[in-house]
Amino acid sequence: MALAGGVNLNLRVEPFIAFSKASMLSPDGRCKAFSAAANGYVRSEGAGMIVLKPLALALADDDPIYAVIRGTAINEDGRTQGIALPSQRAQEALVREACRIAGVTPGDVRYVEAHGTGTAVGDPIEANALGAALAVDRPAGRSCYLGAVKTNLGHLESAAGMSGIIKTALVLDRRMIPPNLHFDRPSPEIDFDKLQLRVPTTLEPLDADERPVFAGVNSFGFGGANAHAVLETAPNGSGRSRAPRAIDDDRVEILTVSAHALEAL
Repeated sequence: MALAGGVNLNLRVEPFIAFSKASMLSPDGRCKAFSAAANGYVRSEGAGMIVLKPLALALADDDPIYAVIRGTAINEDGRTQGIALPSQRAQEALVREACRIAGVTPGDVRYVEAHGTGTAVGDPIEANALGAALAVDRPAGRSCYLGAVKTNLGHLESAAGMSGIIKTALVLDRRMIPPNLHFDRPSPEIDFDKLQLRVPTTLEPLDADERPVFAGVNSFGFGGANAHAVLETAPNGSGRSRAPRAIDDDRVEILTVSAHALEAL
């Protein structure tokens, strides 16, 4: 068994100044992934942790399983117009490689948790890469749902991958897709119909039947680094339906919360 986690704290002002000068941050503090109004990303703080365990052992130990990681892949291609710009060609190749490793036909992937930073340049590159890669053997009229938890939480930077994989595991566990926020008008640089991609704006069911459902988690970073994971619904039903393990109810902890003003608190 292993624990994998990430944490991000914004403790210094210098990154805010640098990213502002580079016109990378949203002036209104809203992540508008894949929207025509996308105007930059939103820095945020957070931490996440997941438990990793071989499937056979998790089943033998009767653990609650939220999702199964079928395969992962990484690559790097820094030959773009800037350090922060991703490569569409490299991302497209990576998604196909991750599906090959997972033994999953790209067209069978029903949901992708995108990097979705909410930038006017990065979002179209990512969407076009995902649409091209996942179109292989995709039935007509069976679009792939596209989501971005950054519209809810902002960009956790070094912990962003954790928020993405946790959300995707919950999507598969509950077979429900939460809506993307701030998606009033689709980006004109993304042909969603042609790419067979769909951004949900209301809570929608992932699939009504009990077949295994596949989902992807996509990410990229400075310098051309790309990562993709393919997840599958758990074989033993919903993790949330399992009885919780006993905890020490006698333990009492105090959490202090403070703020500069009552409204902020």
